[in-house]
Amino acid sequence: MTLTRLQDIDWTAPSPPPPEARRERKIGSLEVLAALLVLLVLFRGPLAGLVDAPGLQTWTTVFVSVLVQAAPFLVFGVALSAVIAVYVPRSFWARALPKHPALAVPAAGLAGVALPGCECGSVPIAGSLMRRGVTPAAALAFLLAAPAINPIVLTATVVAFPGRPEMAVARGVASLIVAVLMGWLWLRLGKQEWIRLPHRPELDDMSRARAFWAACRHDVMHAGGFLVVGAAAAATINVVVPDAWLQSLAGNAVLSVIALAVLAVLLSICSEADAFVAASLSQFSLTSRLVFLVVGPMVDLKLISMQAGVFGRRFAFRFAPATFLAALGIGTGVGVILL
Repeated sequence: MTLTRLQDIDWTAPSPPPPEARRERKIGSLEVLAALLVLLVLFRGPLAGLVDAPGLQTWTTVFVSVLVQAAPFLVFGVALSAVIAVYVPRSFWARALPKHPALAVPAAGLAGVALPGCECGSVPIAGSLMRRGVTPAAALAFLLAAPAINPIVLTATVVAFPGRPEMAVARGVASLIVAVLMGWLWLRLGKQEWIRLPHRPELDDMSRARAFWAACRHDVMHAGGFLVVGAAAAATINVVVPDAWLQSLAGNAVLSVIALAVLAVLLSICSEADAFVAASLSQFSLTSRLVFLVVGPMVDLKLISMQAGVFGRRFAFRFAPATFLAALGIGTGVGVILL
């Protein structure tokens, strides 16, 4: 029997199998989050006994309510974002929107009428639009307009303010003006390096089903994680800020507008439900409550957190304050004219 010579042996390591051939499934952060939510539901009884303090109960109630309100629309937005990324060709947006960026901004703002969701879903959708070649100014106009001018939100506003349909009209007009104005402002002053979209796995080399799931996982973890942070901040503010402060501010016309604008940022209520909260603040003027409805869907704690997670902190810390001032000023002006 002959011995194999050493130089005839192939010492190179075998190449790894292609991704499609690997059958092993790794447990990722999304699976861990899903398991944690299941455990919280199963053991909600024992855990409820740990939150007997009134302040802690209030914090837990607000935190859970914000998540419950926002989660369905976040899932809707993430799924629609994945559809845009995987199934809609890039050439579609070149045909759908005007080529001139200044005209694309109001067109994208008006397109928000077709999205029946809240601000939690518009953030990942706007990020996906940017990835598909839509100018950031138009995508941002869509982001701001969609949560405030869609039919569900306007219908809820009509129901919350019976006999005052002008509240819904004023809300739609003011919100659209703010969205278009901020889009044009970004077109004029915004810089591309201020937006840092998180790296998304390359989807072009995957099958459509795998690409859709990869896009969903990516957006849920980036937007969903910051949603939790925003919900926790909103719950903390609800516990810390005394109700007596609001009562003392309601009598001053100027301070009441500013107070409800700030309150909209702090409470972080979903745009589908904020009209009912605004209607309950009957001690405040209609104009101040309109400002509450205009500011909330555009600038709140959870939305700022999600924008920081999807577009980067440099973007959020510039865009959010400018949007707040625009919504405050335009909301007040429209309220004085229409209400």
